[in-house]
Amino acid sequence: MFIYLNALFVGLLLIANILGVKLFSIGEFVLPAAVIVYVATYLITDVISEVYGKGAARKTIQAGFATQVIALIFIFIAIQLPAAPVFGSQAEFEQILGGSFRVILASLVSYIASQNLDVSIFHRLKAKHGENKLWLRNNVSTMTSQLIDTSLFITIAFWGTVPTKVLLGMVLTQYVFKLCVALVDTPVAYLLVRLGRKSEGKAA
Repeated sequence: MFIYLNALFVGLLLIANILGVKLFSIGEFVLPAAVIVYVATYLITDVISEVYGKGAARKTIQAGFATQVIALIFIFIAIQLPAAPVFGSQAEFEQILGGSFRVILASLVSYIASQNLDVSIFHRLKAKHGENKLWLRNNVSTMTSQLIDTSLFITIAFWGTVPTKVLLGMVLTQYVFKLCVALVDTPVAYLLVRLGRKSEGKAA
């Protein structure tokens, strides 16, 4: 199951980087579309941490970082390739993936800081409680690391492109959204941990 969790983790990261260019609104609140998938990556690293250990979680984070860097390089190359005469969407292509370039840079900075913090907090709590209170370390680690992630990502990705008031609103709104998801996904964490332990021949 470890390989599937890693594949899902990396896939969601890449999707989030592309979706991050799009902003959507819920009433007066503005959010990047990436929020609907990126928040799930913290659930995955928590499950990997719980079942496979801190070292495995760190390797997953490193793999995600390397994949994002490689994606950044290939996106840049694709943009620079001369467009064929029959391809009439070069400007739109550059606008979407060019915007994704900045989003990926923002994601890399916030990613390294927040994901490693998430794993550190998770395992400090696990060292204290053992295999008990998964709900506590799942929520506390995610809520803390998401504050760092949200602040860094929104600031780097959208600074100068939207008014400061909108920027601050995006940070607050996205963080509240992530808090709600963190609370809701706790049963999913228990389910995935159980499946992971079962696949590894461990007692649930």
